[in-house]
Amino acid sequence: MDLLPVTIDLNCDLGELDDAALEAGLMEHITSANIACGGHAGDEAAMQRTVRLALDRGVSIGAHPGYPDRANFGRIEIAMSEDEIERTVLWQIGRLEAVAGRLGAHIVHVKAHGALYNVAVRNYAVARAIGAAVRRWNPRALVFGLAGSPMLDVWRAMGLQVRGEGFADRRYEPDGTLRSRQLADALILDPAEAAAQAVRLAREAGMETICVHGDTPGAANILQACRRALQAA
Repeated sequence: MDLLPVTIDLNCDLGELDDAALEAGLMEHITSANIACGGHAGDEAAMQRTVRLALDRGVSIGAHPGYPDRANFGRIEIAMSEDEIERTVLWQIGRLEAVAGRLGAHIVHVKAHGALYNVAVRNYAVARAIGAAVRRWNPRALVFGLAGSPMLDVWRAMGLQVRGEGFADRRYEPDGTLRSRQLADALILDPAEAAAQAVRLAREAGMETICVHGDTPGAANILQACRRALQAA
């Protein structure tokens, strides 16, 4: 029996780096851009530049809110109440929406960044706070989250549309969570290995979008290898 083709979204976190040329190169290989919006990284100039790149290349635009902790790039959990998380996520989405609106662009999805994402995987209250912010902003928006994790169930119960996400450039623990970045082998830096993982994730149920982080060393080569492998598969 012939298998029907499956559409897989390839996403990347952008608007986080000072290297505009690098980010422009990354944009060439993706279908969705998660754009930092002033929490862990990003400012109005970076948002404007990245939104324009996405528009030029027909790449879907998403908001990438994180803990408001630029010193640690949003990769360390900080103590915040549900209300505080909801407010900062909503504020960050609003910042990007204002920039995108001036350029005639629209935000399609939301994906939390770094520690906020990883905490929400296991913490229902944090997941609810993110979902509440998205629902207040646009209840029809897509929300990206770790495939197979409870965070997706929380958002579905809130009436939100979710997309299960996998990571080509990160190693996993046996329970399906991402290996801590504090461990030396947390990242996959070999493009061939990352591409093989992308194809494997795409074939697993629930993997609808696959990420390569923009700040992973060699991210452009990894993204190119992943895109080619996914197309070939």
